[in-house]
Amino acid sequence: MTTRLFALLALVGAVLLVPQSAAAAVGLRVSGTRVLEANGSAFVMRGTSHAHTWYPSETSSFAGVKSLGANTVRVVLSGGRWTANSASDVANVVSLCKQNRLICVLENHDTTGYGEQSGAYTLDQAVTYWIGLQSVLTGQENHMVINIGNEPVGNNAVTPGWTQATSAAITRMRGAGFQHLLMVDAPNWGQDWQGVMRDNASTVFNADPQKNTVFSIHMYGVYDTAAEISAYLDAFQTAGLPLVIGEFGHLHSDGDPDEDTIMAQAQSRGIGYLGWSWSGNGGGVEYLDQVTSFNAANLTSWGQRLFNGANGIRATAREATIYGGSSDTTPPSAPGGLAASGVTASGVGLSWSASSDDVGVVGYDVLRAGASGAFAVVGSSGSTSFGDAGLSANTTYRYQVRARDAAGNVSAVSNTVTVTTTGGGGGGGCTAVATVQSRWGNGYVVQPVTVTNTGGSAINGWTVTFTLPAGHTITGSWNAAVSVSGQTVTARNLSYNGTIAPNATAGFGFQAARPGGDTSVPSGYTCQGGTS
Repeated sequence: MTTRLFALLALVGAVLLVPQSAAAAVGLRVSGTRVLEANGSAFVMRGTSHAHTWYPSETSSFAGVKSLGANTVRVVLSGGRWTANSASDVANVVSLCKQNRLICVLENHDTTGYGEQSGAYTLDQAVTYWIGLQSVLTGQENHMVINIGNEPVGNNAVTPGWTQATSAAITRMRGAGFQHLLMVDAPNWGQDWQGVMRDNASTVFNADPQKNTVFSIHMYGVYDTAAEISAYLDAFQTAGLPLVIGEFGHLHSDGDPDEDTIMAQAQSRGIGYLGWSWSGNGGGVEYLDQVTSFNAANLTSWGQRLFNGANGIRATAREATIYGGSSDTTPPSAPGGLAASGVTASGVGLSWSASSDDVGVVGYDVLRAGASGAFAVVGSSGSTSFGDAGLSANTTYRYQVRARDAAGNVSAVSNTVTVTTTGGGGGGGCTAVATVQSRWGNGYVVQPVTVTNTGGSAINGWTVTFTLPAGHTITGSWNAAVSVSGQTVTARNLSYNGTIAPNATAGFGFQAARPGGDTSVPSGYTCQGGTS
């Protein structure tokens, strides 16, 4: 958000961001990109923020938030910038969260806009506040997350900078004995438009001796396109670091956030999100209220979208197992349509269709095998594409992909794609990449076998050879003249598909029979281009 708007929000008591988090080894914790409960069950935050520090009498809001399906509530607190929330008050907040079976994210709002907004506290001052509350927070690690400081840096440069100040705050919290999952907000009023948190997250994560810190990004006007949203989420998933969307809205003065993509991407990746905010906004952003006058029965249009819309809270939230919620055991659907492209002597690009899951797909494992032998995971992706590099020239590889959900369930594997890299004297200016389209007990279909001209001039005729596993026979083919000698198959172009321009493709397919129970497929595809 802009400096001016944040100042208005703070002064009139508008509620800001809702981060998400999980406590350390004794409670909520992170594992790779995921948040887990102490029993190892994945927990994906779905909820909103409540401006408790400005509306301390609105304690019915906790039940209201739960009644609309949320599993998490982020609670705004102050250590002195506004009327301080005492230890007894915070203990009651935690009790209300537990009574309503909500994970409680406690957030210190004093730090909002430090360096740019008058009166803002440092992260070090925020840690002092948490230490003063330690007696009522210790023992609640299964039920709560500590969001050290809301939007702790504005748009101005400060000393120490975000990376150093956040690392020091985490170190001091751990030194004081906190075992909780910690949550840290991005600079630039939470929106990280300069990429400081994105580029330095690993440094901050490694400053935590317990490796139990989750990062929180606030998505407002900076995130008004699907490309911007996906790119930011991709960066953390590629780095293997945990991220939540701690705050977002459907409208904003600094732009129009793409809430549909924010929610859809969070759901497909298994990333938590917390909408802003329950009720009580002012300073010109009253449209961010999700309910009117703190009444869960009076949803606004934004509240309807967040709680009841596509990829919304009611449809996607799963209650924490600490409160009796069921642990997800349903795997995602298998990815489909695995295909290869851009084959070179040392690499290949892979793409596939997305899997679906009731909790959310968090990523895909890419498996590779040689022409024969077992598949092994060689990489992972947070999207539906992957580039495999460092391959050997003129070598055959097989690929499969599987999906993982937020609970750690793994899908069945996709179809198998066979690729032979170029180079090493076997390419002849073209490559052949095969896709196993379907299979059954004693047979399968390979289609397409894509022939690509990798040279600088047109191919006038091509020949593809490959090897059938023992006991397999070709029972039909199309778009190529196919002959078999032993287990070696030779496929040549027909009159209408022999000429291929540079970077263009042709294709053919075939059907084969195999002994029952045999799951092997042809391998060793090589291509030679020349004169037909």
